Amino acid sequence: MLHRADADGLVVITQPAHAWVAGQLARAWGTARFPRPEPWEEVCVAAERHDDGWLAWEAAPTLNPATGRPFSFREVPRTEHLAIWSTAGRTVLALGRYPALLVSLHGTGLYERHNPAPGPVDAAEAVQAFLDQEQAFQTRMLTELRSGPYFAVHVAPDAIARNRRLIAVWDALSLAICGGQRDPRRIGGVPTVDGETLLSVLLDNSDPTRVAITPWPFAEEVVTLRFEGRRLPGRFADEAAMRAALARAPWVSFTVRLNAATVHEMA
Repeated sequence: MLHRADADGLVVITQPAHAWVAGQLARAWGTARFPRPEPWEEVCVAAERHDDGWLAWEAAPTLNPATGRPFSFREVPRTEHLAIWSTAGRTVLALGRYPALLVSLHGTGLYERHNPAPGPVDAAEAVQAFLDQEQAFQTRMLTELRSGPYFAVHVAPDAIARNRRLIAVWDALSLAICGGQRDPRRIGGVPTVDGETLLSVLLDNSDPTRVAITPWPFAEEVVTLRFEGRRLPGRFADEAAMRAALARAPWVSFTVRLNAATVHEMA
């Protein structure tokens, strides 16, 4: 769950809704410098479904007692977070092996850079058990996909690394857009036809529906994104009360337009 603050309070946006925006970005992607992903449909499906592991949690979010609000995705306790990501790849497997592989790799990527040393021993052991489970799943998917003529070229190490990185880029870009981030953002490691580059994301403080991006990676001159959240008023001491308030909270619709940054905006 994302928390998006504005002048009227708090809007909460589910992780699957944010992932849908990542999928919209994936389907809009593609220029001579930023080639569209291949295999096209499978990578786009992985982008838009990469947070399907959150579906059950989002249906009954847990309360952060420190804030009186539902946990944001960055606040969810480690045990809950591991449980969510332990189901993600297998949930998407219903749609196909290649998207399931990319979703599982996205989940392990969140933890491969995690240093468990400062935390309790049981947390470190839980993280390692999760990584072992997912790596076994990934090995099985890779072995199966290599045996088929269509997917063999797409599971080469460089192809997997590129698509894995694209999922991470769309994820980061969607989080900035859905979260209404006001400060300029730079997203690194963006695959290009001949290497990698940085994307600069410039949100217009005077117009939250407009975001400028440079260099421009999309096929069309303007990309329009749509997503929804719910306005959740107040704070809660009781989880049941929070869930009941969320169930009746009014919906808020967002339309955001992306365009290439001008020289003035880049200055």
